[in-house]
Amino acid sequence: MRVLVVEDNADLASNVGDYLTLRGHRVDYAANGRTGLQLAASNAYDAVVLDVMLPGLDGVTVCRRLRSESQSNCAVLMLTARDTLDDRVEGLDAGADDYLVKPFALRELEARLRAVVRRGPRIGAGRTLRVADLVLDLDTLLVERGGRRIDLTPTELTLLETLMRAAPAVVGRDALEHAIWGDSPPASDALRLHVHGLREAIDRDFATPLLRTARGRGWALDGAVVPRDVGAP
Repeated sequence: MRVLVVEDNADLASNVGDYLTLRGHRVDYAANGRTGLQLAASNAYDAVVLDVMLPGLDGVTVCRRLRSESQSNCAVLMLTARDTLDDRVEGLDAGADDYLVKPFALRELEARLRAVVRRGPRIGAGRTLRVADLVLDLDTLLVERGGRRIDLTPTELTLLETLMRAAPAVVGRDALEHAIWGDSPPASDALRLHVHGLREAIDRDFATPLLRTARGRGWALDGAVVPRDVGAP
């Protein structure tokens, strides 16, 4: 997922961002409501983590204006330290998809983000992922590169989506295993076999390889890789 974190508490924003990044997500930050609204309205985020109490514009106003003034319909998860029914209703009425009360577990935050993003297509939320000439349609799960259809296994599709959402950042082994197998990864090095299969499918017949290995760190999809001769070892 591509996520915008709008939170004026620098420590909390850093903790949330670091956790989501380790899980393979791409994270942007805003420390006040006005910047958050500008970023959310002008970029294709899958989700916005939005604090209620913000300088400049409060989170409820940001959410309401995001829904009414822009074409963005990305998922919005609101954060608050106030746990009253009126507070929750106000946030939901403003257009938020879910509500999380501080303090919260980072694992629950990610689970809620995945849940609200899964609920359905969202205008401007990036239902098509693209890296260079590689395209993944999230609705049909069709993959094409250079206009040529590419068939992938379900595991390779999950791997590709995770890498494309994070691109061009490197995604670590733990994040990829979690995306595929959750909290129960296999004892064998199955991930490497799936990465190899994905590389064969998306890179073998093309001059520019996209799937890059960052030795000791993980893997990344990077459209800026130097071209090679097709068929070269």
